[in-house]
Amino acid sequence: MATLLYRLGRASLRRRRLVAVAWLVVLVGLGIAAATLKGPTASNFTMPGTESQRAIDLLADRFPAASGATGTIAVKAPQPGGLATAEGQAVVKQVTQEAATLPGVVGAVDPYQVKALSQDGRYALIQVQFAGRADDVTDEQRDAYEKVGAQAEAKGWQIAPGGEVLNAEPEVGSTEALGVLVAAIVLVITFGSLVAAGMTMLNALIGVGVGMAGLFALSGAVELTSTAPILALMLGLAVGIDYSLFITSRHRQNLLDGLSPEEAVGRAVGTAGSAVVFAGATVVIALAGLAVVDIPFLTVMGLAAAGTVTVAVLVAITLAPALLGFAGRRVLPRKLRGREAVESDATGSEDRSGFGFRWANWVTRLRIPVILVGLLGLGLLALPAQDMRLALPDAGTAPEGSAARVSNDLIKEGFGPGFTGRLAVVVTADSPQATQAAVPQVAALIQRTEGVLAVAPPQTDPSGRTALLGVIPKTGPTDAATETLVHDIRDNVGRIGNAEVLLTGVTAIGIDVSEKLSDALPVYLLLVVGLSILLLMLVFRSILVPVKAALGFLLTVAATFGITVAVFQQGHLADLVGLDTPGPLISFLPILLIGILFGLAMDYEVFLVSRMREDFVHGDTARQATINGMGHGARVVTAAALIMISVFGGFVFLDDPVIKSMGFALAVGVAVDAFIVRMTIVPAVMSLLNNAAWWLPRWLNRILPNVDVEGEGLRAHLADREPAKV
Repeated sequence: MATLLYRLGRASLRRRRLVAVAWLVVLVGLGIAAATLKGPTASNFTMPGTESQRAIDLLADRFPAASGATGTIAVKAPQPGGLATAEGQAVVKQVTQEAATLPGVVGAVDPYQVKALSQDGRYALIQVQFAGRADDVTDEQRDAYEKVGAQAEAKGWQIAPGGEVLNAEPEVGSTEALGVLVAAIVLVITFGSLVAAGMTMLNALIGVGVGMAGLFALSGAVELTSTAPILALMLGLAVGIDYSLFITSRHRQNLLDGLSPEEAVGRAVGTAGSAVVFAGATVVIALAGLAVVDIPFLTVMGLAAAGTVTVAVLVAITLAPALLGFAGRRVLPRKLRGREAVESDATGSEDRSGFGFRWANWVTRLRIPVILVGLLGLGLLALPAQDMRLALPDAGTAPEGSAARVSNDLIKEGFGPGFTGRLAVVVTADSPQATQAAVPQVAALIQRTEGVLAVAPPQTDPSGRTALLGVIPKTGPTDAATETLVHDIRDNVGRIGNAEVLLTGVTAIGIDVSEKLSDALPVYLLLVVGLSILLLMLVFRSILVPVKAALGFLLTVAATFGITVAVFQQGHLADLVGLDTPGPLISFLPILLIGILFGLAMDYEVFLVSRMREDFVHGDTARQATINGMGHGARVVTAAALIMISVFGGFVFLDDPVIKSMGFALAVGVAVDAFIVRMTIVPAVMSLLNNAAWWLPRWLNRILPNVDVEGEGLRAHLADREPAKV
């Protein structure tokens, strides 16, 4: 592979104008396609096969009027008892009529008819039924819904429209650009050259542009969740900058070693490019592997992110060499661009006074204490993870001041938390008589279930065969007691033999999604760990190195989960990340985090340990090879990690709590893996294992294919050639 990439790198530099034009054509073409073919994103999380989803599908078939999105308008009178006055009744009826005539609305329920009034006569709830799903509601319809009750508010009433219909697509604004700015500063400091930093950033941005344009061009044919493009952007930026950084760093070193620009870029792509291809492949495999969980929206998210990572790899091994050809020696610091400076640097002795070498010597000398302190520290950070709870986000965790949050808080203030997470029970039978007979039995069983506050009167479809009952729990939608209640209701109504009874609603859907994801998490984690051991065994021709890498990955995941739970669920230091209300983690965050961190962890593992193996194979002792690998790789890995942390951290400034938690968890995961696991625990363990780290049974060595990530085959290919000097 290294030899093939060496030739590709040289060819890309020689034909740099053609390569640059080709990528620009692709970017413009996909941009036009995205503008013309872009489809809407989905904010709902469907889960085929679950009871809640079967109920939704059944309603869509038999009771379409009740299968659309719902809204709840909270009304608060200026003073207690205001709803009982003639003026108050007129205001509420006017708001109800206004809501019923909105575009896209099937009807609105008068709270006086269904007694949706608080005991103090100050609060009322108006239920609004839309014709389509929440994703089918247009921005114009949503805006009109949010403006309901303007006349009542002018009279001192508080009108707060809310409900699932307000689920909006998270927007990417200027705040995450701060992360890109920090990444650019890190590049300038690392390279000491504005040209090298700017070229690396340009390369990454073109790759992100191509990946995102392609993703949006496909969105007209494939339903994307609203978080999928954000995740793709987040990953595409981070890996795009890092992959270009690796290749540019190696190219600069080759120039300083006295190679011509063409030879330097060829060897950079052949060596560092091999590590980039391997690292990118692991990220892609891990993300695409989300498909084995068999959850459609998660599969789409994984494939979308995998697509942008694939583009980032292709751009790094083709466009980066072309841009390096345009930049010439300007990728070097100004003082090293001249021939004399290069020759002096190439003939000088290696500088081992840098931080990487000093750190490696210290870590290997104190390896036992370092390992113990590292394991103890990560273990303590992981402790909160044992209390981790998963749920889909609800309006209670929406940003303060948002329409959804204001409505949610007003409902809880007037009626209690259970009214914000209503459940829906679908009763259906082959005949109207059977349904009519089953409904009272179901209502009685549900009413006797502990944790139920009230059961609303049934609504029946025109045929009389399907009925819908509203159930109000005593606790909120993400409360553990509500999860218990959902299971208790299902157990109780399962005894009804003459009709099919299904429990659904936004709260029930969230519980079903969370449980299925929790069940899939151990299977996926086992798959990823097994894959990491196999892939690293191919790369390093060793058994203990892959096992050590996999255990390090598990430490990273555990510590990241623990820190994220402590901040986003338990609320510690929540103000520092701008979190208004702590709550359960988004259901798909753990499994998504495992897939992404796996690829990034293998990225740093390969970059550091491949140099260790290279020096060990060429005669260094195991300890000295470990020091060399750290000494040569620490600066680049530090820069790469800081860039990823900056890019991911930039998304923490978004208001959306889901994107905020994803950005935070990824930034923390990269920091833990790069600085604690890969650059501290790994060299200490490698030093402790000594020669045993590189042991591989002969029979296994014969079976395993040689992927040549370190470029040994390339060195053999170049051994007979005299490199072209500057």
